[in-house]
Amino acid sequence: MEPWIQTTITIMCTLLASSGFWAYIQKRGDASNAEKRLLIGLAHDRIIWLGMQYIERGWISQDEYENLHDYLFIPYSEAGGNGSAAKVMKDVDNLPVHKTGYKSKER
Repeated sequence: MEPWIQTTITIMCTLLASSGFWAYIQKRGDASNAEKRLLIGLAHDRIIWLGMQYIERGWISQDEYENLHDYLFIPYSEAGGNGSAAKVMKDVDNLPVHKTGYKSKER
């Protein structure tokens, strides 16, 4: 085998076996977990806050419900969110749904 091939293989094996390389890989995973936890926390806060606003108001528009349920609650649940947001969503599910109140101003 060519000496340069042996040297390259040795360098690659050393790099893969080094603790610094594995520490780098682990650090990347830790940052990813922190970002996931942060996103879950933000979604949880928003679901609770919006849900409580709608519950206090006593009704929810169809657009508000779709935004809360489809774009916040479902991804939150799939990411591993806990049950307190699910409890608020259960109460929101029981609210009367009104048609969207948005009316465009035509000039």
